[in-house]
Amino acid sequence: MIEDKKVHWYVAYTRVNQELLVKKKLDELGIENFLPLDEQLRDTPFGRKTIRVPLIHGMIFIRTDKVTSFSLLNEYSLNMVYLKDIEGRGSLIVPDKQMEDFMFLLDFSPEGIEILNKDLKRGDRVRVIKGPLQGLEGELVRLRGHKRVVIRLEGVASIATSYIPGSFLEKIE
Repeated sequence: MIEDKKVHWYVAYTRVNQELLVKKKLDELGIENFLPLDEQLRDTPFGRKTIRVPLIHGMIFIRTDKVTSFSLLNEYSLNMVYLKDIEGRGSLIVPDKQMEDFMFLLDFSPEGIEILNKDLKRGDRVRVIKGPLQGLEGELVRLRGHKRVVIRLEGVASIATSYIPGSFLEKIE
């Protein structure tokens, strides 16, 4: 029963264009959440306007305990579904370090990243040892001819940094 009270990061799918409504409700309930947003300049009938749109459509990250995660669906009727782990036995839990790295990278350099598909082949595990991304851990990949560090939320999504020199990286065993 103690495990039911332990706080984890969960990944939930919402209907498209419902992400901001779900986030608002979670904020009202005092539930920690993360919705990666991107600022885009759009032409409207009233001129150009900067709007914030979800970076990963239909997805929100929620930090709570197991009991509360189910009450969000059953008691508060939030229109979302939790991703299942690979075995399909329970809700997918994202480790805190992966989530921290994911949020840091999005906060640090939203224009210097690319959202990649989740089917990337696993590469060497690396840690950035120099520069503004020092301490970031991920996988080394070559993308469009450049070395990049990928932060993967297993079964969810991957994001890649802009170019990082090989001398700024060390292999993690």
